[in-house]
Amino acid sequence: MKKLVLALTAVAAFTGSASAADLAARPYTKAPAPAVAVYNWTGFYIFGGVGGGIWDANTFTRLTATGLPLSIGQRQGGDGWFGTVGAGYDWQFNQSWVFGIFGDGQFGSLKGTIQDPVFFLSGSEKMQDAWAAGARLGYLVAPNVLSYVNGGYSGSHWSGTTMLNTFSGFPAGIHTNSFNLNGVFVGGGVENNLNIFGINAPGWFMKTEYRAAYYTNNKNIHELFDGTNISTTHDIAFRPWVQTISTSLVYRFNWTGPVVSHY
Repeated sequence: MKKLVLALTAVAAFTGSASAADLAARPYTKAPAPAVAVYNWTGFYIFGGVGGGIWDANTFTRLTATGLPLSIGQRQGGDGWFGTVGAGYDWQFNQSWVFGIFGDGQFGSLKGTIQDPVFFLSGSEKMQDAWAAGARLGYLVAPNVLSYVNGGYSGSHWSGTTMLNTFSGFPAGIHTNSFNLNGVFVGGGVENNLNIFGINAPGWFMKTEYRAAYYTNNKNIHELFDGTNISTTHDIAFRPWVQTISTSLVYRFNWTGPVVSHY
């Protein structure tokens, strides 16, 4: 038995020595890092889409000459649909962050009403188009999915209207002219590469965005006599804010990805 134990011990010692010598002879190699898909968001893009929105406005009737209020404040509003087109440029930095500038326009009809309760008049008011220029900052929640916030300057064009008698519904011989309003907007959204749905569409994205535009200064909408365009003695103070949500198809001209990288 002692001879068998000694023999086994000798074999184990010999095997261990051989293994150690073999490992010492091999060069050291580091295990490869896992592959990571890298996307490049830097570049120019264009987009177009559709959306819907609502507007609410604080209004009251006032004397044109003095600005003296003739009625209590009211809340008017409207809603509708629009199309949108735009373009922008993004810069990707620190791997996970994207900063960009952009401009866009909205064309459609967000239609509602305005009223002059003192003289029993009512009219149809529409935001016909709007434009915006601003910046956005986003975080890549996935290499090909961007969540962002944005803000900037906004302008809008509103229609004129024929004022109707509130009781009869007939024209009252008074109208308003179209006008423009300027303000600021804030919003945010999500943009993702369409490959996320299993579609092979390099460069093509979809984004969904919410936006709120604030037109902070009162617009005094003058009520004018038909035919002569002479102002009556009163006008309507009008201060709206507009909320919209849109979905757009985006094309990025120098989109690259995914590129396999090892960190």
